[in-house]
Amino acid sequence: ATMAEDEVDFDEHVDIGDDEVMEETTAAPPSRKQTARDAAGRRTKGRGPANSSMQDDGKFDTIDSRGGAAGPAKSVEGWIIFITNLHEETQEDDVHDKFCEFGEIKNLHLNLDRRTGFVKGYALVEYESLKEAQGAIDNMNGETLMGAEIKVDWAFSRSAIRTGRR
Repeated sequence: ATMAEDEVDFDEHVDIGDDEVMEETTAAPPSRKQTARDAAGRRTKGRGPANSSMQDDGKFDTIDSRGGAAGPAKSVEGWIIFITNLHEETQEDDVHDKFCEFGEIKNLHLNLDRRTGFVKGYALVEYESLKEAQGAIDNMNGETLMGAEIKVDWAFSRSAIRTGRR
C-alpha cells in the first residue's frame, strides 16, 4: 500500500442518510420527574430537600428566658473553663496533665503570642459534662502550675436577666 492509497479525501461527499428534514412534532417531551414542591408550594431543586435526613424535627436548643439563676452556661458542644495567670513557658501537655484527672478533655486551647512565641497567659479547656468541669474548677483554682498560682473559672456564665429599668 502506498501513501496515496491511505490518505483521506476530505472533499469527498459521503451520504449518511441524514439529509431528510426532521418532522416537527407537538408531542410532549419525554416524561420528566415530577417537580417537587415544599409546603408553601414553591418548587424545590436538587436531591436534598425531598429526601434529606436533616429535616427539622422541631427540637431546637433554647435560651432560658425566665431569668433563671446565675451560673455556668454550656457552650455549643460542652462545658468550657477559663484558666488564667499561666506561666509564659507553660506547654499544652502541662495543662492537659493537670486537668485530665477531672474527666476527658474534649478540647484545649493554649494561645501563643505571635511576636514572642510564649503563652499569652490563659487557656480554655472543654469538658463533656458539667460535673467534670466543676470538679476542675473546685480543685484547681488557686493551685500552682509551673510556679504560678492559676485562677480557674467558667468561660461562659449566665447572669440573671434584669427586668426593671435603671
